[in-house]
Amino acid sequence: MVMKPDTVSAPTSRDEVGRSANRLIRQLGLVRLLATFGFLVFALAVARYSPQMPLLGDAENAMYDMRAANFAKKVDQDPRILMVVYTDDTLIDTGQRSPVDRTILANALTNIDKMGAKSIGIDILFDQPQDDDEALKTAFRSMQTPTHVAYASNETNTEAIQFRQQQFLESFLKDITTDKTVPTSIRLITDADGVARRWPDQPKNLPPIMVRAMTPPNAAFADYRGAIRFRVPLSSDRPVINKLPIDLFADPASAEFVASEVKGKHVLIGGDFVDFDKFDTPLTRIGDVVTGESQMIGLEVHAHMMSQLLDNDQPYAFPAWSLWVIAVVVILAGFATAISQARAWIMGLLLGVQILFFITVPLILQYQGFDTLNLPSFGWATGWLLAYTSVGAAARVVGSKQRAFAQNALGKYLPRSVAAEILKDPDKLALHGEKREIFCVFTDLEGFTKLTHAIEPEMVALLLNNYLDRLADVVLQYGGTLDKFVGDAVVAFWGAPISFPDDGERAVRAAWAMYEAGEEFRRSAPEGVPPIGRTRVGVHFGEAIVGNFGGEGRIQYTAFGDSMNTAARLEAANKNLDTRVLVSREAAVRSGLDWFRPMGRIVLRGRARPVDIFEPAPDMPESERIRIGEIVAAHEAGDLDAVVNLTTQLEAMGQEEAIANLFKRLGQTQKGESYVLG
Repeated sequence: MVMKPDTVSAPTSRDEVGRSANRLIRQLGLVRLLATFGFLVFALAVARYSPQMPLLGDAENAMYDMRAANFAKKVDQDPRILMVVYTDDTLIDTGQRSPVDRTILANALTNIDKMGAKSIGIDILFDQPQDDDEALKTAFRSMQTPTHVAYASNETNTEAIQFRQQQFLESFLKDITTDKTVPTSIRLITDADGVARRWPDQPKNLPPIMVRAMTPPNAAFADYRGAIRFRVPLSSDRPVINKLPIDLFADPASAEFVASEVKGKHVLIGGDFVDFDKFDTPLTRIGDVVTGESQMIGLEVHAHMMSQLLDNDQPYAFPAWSLWVIAVVVILAGFATAISQARAWIMGLLLGVQILFFITVPLILQYQGFDTLNLPSFGWATGWLLAYTSVGAAARVVGSKQRAFAQNALGKYLPRSVAAEILKDPDKLALHGEKREIFCVFTDLEGFTKLTHAIEPEMVALLLNNYLDRLADVVLQYGGTLDKFVGDAVVAFWGAPISFPDDGERAVRAAWAMYEAGEEFRRSAPEGVPPIGRTRVGVHFGEAIVGNFGGEGRIQYTAFGDSMNTAARLEAANKNLDTRVLVSREAAVRSGLDWFRPMGRIVLRGRARPVDIFEPAPDMPESERIRIGEIVAAHEAGDLDAVVNLTTQLEAMGQEEAIANLFKRLGQTQKGESYVLG
């Protein structure tokens, strides 16, 4: 019965960690190790800073647009804000395109001022002189409603305004500024891809941003730089922000009919032209299926910002430290997944969970109202993939080297089939030692030590290597484990690290084949080499401790114990008994072979317990093996007459050294006692 080993956990020490690190560096190589570390650092940077990186930033923006558009809040029309716009029809009617007709604006302002608006914001730059400037200035100076007039500088908006335009604009604003009419910044910013997603900063050289200036002070939005919360309408016929043409307010006849649209509202005045002041937004970037608009006018961007501010809708933004923590966790997950040796279904589950995390977590956060504008969601997946790939490549290099080393090492001691099984399932090779019942085989080359003194060292090496190669090939051919060479002696065993039902048969057949290989070696010796002795073999079955021993620095898979000692003494007994291969009863019975002849019962040198021994005789007729068995049985029964009678009948067999030695021993132990080797 095969005994299962006790599991022993060896304590981890600094020395062991150091040795493991040194071994890893040797197997991986310093250059590849540094490259792997560099990839991990890069992966961490990607997982943290991908929104700010080229190409990756574009992917992050696209993914954010998808989240923002799909989870945009659906609302009814905002009753607090009204947009009053110049349209292309207005330009056609007035015959002026740029700058726009200011008389219409002056008339509209005068009428709106009487309608009870909370505030007025004008998203039009007055940066060029016009004939009707005085009428507009008069309207601005007479405003009783808080009015905020657009200002921009060449420093912060070089494309929209030149230095001379800025000079005129500042002069114009200086002429109209009162306690009710003040300048305001209409600055909007876009990301590198030209999409307006976030609130603009507040440069010190600009007046307050228009939507902040027009609404009651809100400390939470004083320095807010996060995402603009664009909303979508509940139905296509009622936009989020109502929009009316400025012509209705410039004509006194029609103005009275729209007065109710102004009372108590924040009024934003600007242009709504086909090819001017248009912005991409997350809604239009992926296609606004509700309104059908391909872009949004700047005035409407301001309106959405104002609506967000009035709702105090400031989404929670992740602090920098939390993004670092998530990035580190993501990289560690990729690292751990790459080196994991879990079962396939567990690995599949882990990969599925991680992929699900990358896909769903950003969506869930957006849905729950978090600001995911700067969330490196695509960077998480990319960083994880970089970590997984780089560490996986390094692990494959180490694994390949370890496997090649293991296969090369195991192939020298184990048959290929056994080595392949161990490489598939390393647990089959005990790491510290276990009790196993094995077939032990010892060999020795008679007189080889004396021979070494008679020939040159080079010839000794040549002969010994040739001899050991022959016997090692036999061991592996019959599926044995090659334990060690001790000089000219070969130690092998069957039954570990993997046992098979026919281990006994293969062990005995291998023992006889090793003897025959030794005889072939003797016959093939070069000329001039003194006669070489024969190979003697001992085989025993019993319990031994088998496993890896010697420590991390010099490991050897070997076996030791009483059964190994017994096999060694059986091999040595061949010299006294004139036999070639001696097999104990325990091994012979379990071999399943019927080609043994009994060689009596002996007490091995240094042992007290007698051993029944047998010798393989595959070429001996079965009848002769039976007659020898009868003699040995009669001896054990103390039947001296039968022994003498049978021995006389087999005198011809006594000419063989081993049989003659057996008859001699039987005669010296007439009372059936065991023969004790001196």
